[in-house]
Amino acid sequence: MSKKSVIKPLTQRPAWKALATHQKKIAKLHLRELFAANKQRGEKLTAEAIGLFLDYSKNRITAETLKLLLQLAKESNLRGRMDAMFAGEKINFTENRAVLHTALRAPKNAKVFVDGKNVVPDVHAVLDKMTEFAKRVRSGAWKGHTGKRIKNIVNIGIGGSDLGPVMAYEALRHYSQRDLVFRFVSNVDGADFVEAMQDLNPAETLFVVSSKTFTTQETMTNAESARDWLLRGLGGNKKAVAKHFVAVSTNAEKVSAFGIDTANMFGFWDWVGGRYSMDSAIGLSTMLAVGPENFRALLAGFHEMDEHFRTAPFEKNLPVLMALLSVWNTNFLGAETVAVLPYENYLKRFPAYLQQLTMESNGKSVTLDGKKVNYETSPIYWGEPGTNGQHSFYQLIHQGTRLIPCDFIAFGKALTPLGRHHDLLLANALAQSEALAFGKTAAEVKAEKVADALVPHKVFEGNRPSNTILADRLTPAVLGKLVALYEHIVFVQGAIWSVNPFDQWGVELGKALAQRIVPELENTTLPPLKHDSSTNNLIRRYRKMKSAR
Repeated sequence: MSKKSVIKPLTQRPAWKALATHQKKIAKLHLRELFAANKQRGEKLTAEAIGLFLDYSKNRITAETLKLLLQLAKESNLRGRMDAMFAGEKINFTENRAVLHTALRAPKNAKVFVDGKNVVPDVHAVLDKMTEFAKRVRSGAWKGHTGKRIKNIVNIGIGGSDLGPVMAYEALRHYSQRDLVFRFVSNVDGADFVEAMQDLNPAETLFVVSSKTFTTQETMTNAESARDWLLRGLGGNKKAVAKHFVAVSTNAEKVSAFGIDTANMFGFWDWVGGRYSMDSAIGLSTMLAVGPENFRALLAGFHEMDEHFRTAPFEKNLPVLMALLSVWNTNFLGAETVAVLPYENYLKRFPAYLQQLTMESNGKSVTLDGKKVNYETSPIYWGEPGTNGQHSFYQLIHQGTRLIPCDFIAFGKALTPLGRHHDLLLANALAQSEALAFGKTAAEVKAEKVADALVPHKVFEGNRPSNTILADRLTPAVLGKLVALYEHIVFVQGAIWSVNPFDQWGVELGKALAQRIVPELENTTLPPLKHDSSTNNLIRRYRKMKSAR
């Protein structure tokens, strides 16, 4: 909704006040008691849709908690905000943009309007262009400058132009074309580029440069180094660039000036935010890896979740339920982080992807009407795949002083069946959620004949909330459903907290200051420095270190 549509401040909404009172009433309730009082709790507090099963019974909630959270969603005009987003209204009012990543996965016959224009035909025109290009590269029909087949594909981007493609490649590697090598370069640290290129042949390498404006500092610095690397390897003929570079961008002038044929430029739109763009042309490297059919299955999974989110009643709506539980844990139980724990090694980059999606979206301290918030907004999202994390940070989750809600993600079938591995993996996933919820009492420890002095060290408090998401197996469609699930969780959280999840002004200041500092580091003569004394001193120190090389 627009800025003018902001309703009653969050802490003044009746449901919020009722939740605060309710939390005090049930503060001492333990999950052990909640499960003991309701033998069907584990079956009742679940939701299932489009092939995903959610068990949220291990959250510290009662039927009254859920009722009040759903009332809070109503008082926050969640339905109105959802309708506005799907209708193409410019709900990103600080940038005067619609928010329509959902249009990227709409079927060809759908109609989604922005400023009176149906954007779906444009979306599918780009998708068809990507498909044709991917078929040529994957089949070997696309040849490099020397006539050799492309064997290596290097995606150059940063932020949403990197995190989504990297995550999707790793998640769907099982479905990838194995005679193609994929590398991803994002960091302006030269080591990232140098190591990625170490064993590649320029004559067999294709670069996908992803930057909407074709001016992103890190991306263009890496792209220029890639062009230099290519030309050094191919005798300096600048015509080679057009055979080894394609662009995902909207700036045809700069793409052409770089040496890329604009016929090989794949566009997207200002109503697609970077962290919501992996299913746009930003996903070109994904399509090259897994093929057009699997990429379209990924899009279909996204769309299924979009439709579930748009149409399902809130009490059965997976993104709504998970978002409301997150609000409860963050604002009423004092949780500061969420651990996302996929028990599927292919999802090893999924937590890193979610870090940008969640924290760049809702890491805000000002409401839609420009007022300072007086409550917590986005928690910190983090995580690692199980079982690796169990031998790392689970100690803190189980016995530390912080309350850390967990999202466990697991699958009924392995993509790579191997002996007992998958049974052991799932046993650990289920055991961890059980241990977090119920813990181990002092009496239970003593019953194991543990020495009295050791008893306190072996007690597990439990009462630590978690969700468990189960699906049959990790397919392209299921990956789309999972990503869209968290996209919509972010949206619902933003609606409750009255923040704009679709701008990211917080990343601008550091970038602007870096542009100012670059010449102060590179100029032969040190210009007058006008920073604080710490920054001035660090600049001088770096220049001294640099000159001593």
